Amino acid sequence: MRLSTKGRFAVTAMIDVALREKLGPVPLSDIAVRHNISLSYLEQMFSKLRHDGLVESTRGPGGGYTLGHRADSITVADIIGAVDGRASAQADESLHKDTPVTQDLTQDLWDALNSKMVDYMQSISLRSLVMEQLAKGVRVEAPVPVNKGVFKKPKPMVMKTTTPNSVFALGKSLLARG
Repeated sequence: MRLSTKGRFAVTAMIDVALREKLGPVPLSDIAVRHNISLSYLEQMFSKLRHDGLVESTRGPGGGYTLGHRADSITVADIIGAVDGRASAQADESLHKDTPVTQDLTQDLWDALNSKMVDYMQSISLRSLVMEQLAKGVRVEAPVPVNKGVFKKPKPMVMKTTTPNSVFALGKSLLARG
């Protein structure tokens, strides 16, 4: 298993979704703004996360992503494996085929390190990461509803002025003053 920027961003985004799970589906555009991650990059990652069942999507207005399982049953290893795991496993296999002599000398070391890293990531649940963020004081605010109605007309602004609108109204206002 490899640690990459994609994996780091995926874990960050999943923490964001888990923090807001009680508020309903979380739009990717909101995650992109909060964490300064490209929206298209998030779409690619969430496609893989959805494929592995870690998130569920809701389409339409008010849509977004929610967790596919309880946060305490999703681990960091699950998240990284979904977005990075298959490609890195294939890359590792191709490296071993090309260098059989070097592989024999250090392969046990790298296999043991990889095993320890996977074990450690499997021991960290998404729920524990969320609790850690809440303990640090991260505030989760409900999104402000935006009224974007297709058929709603904007309310006209009524302007009340005290300025006369004609010469006759000016004369009346001057006579009234005294």
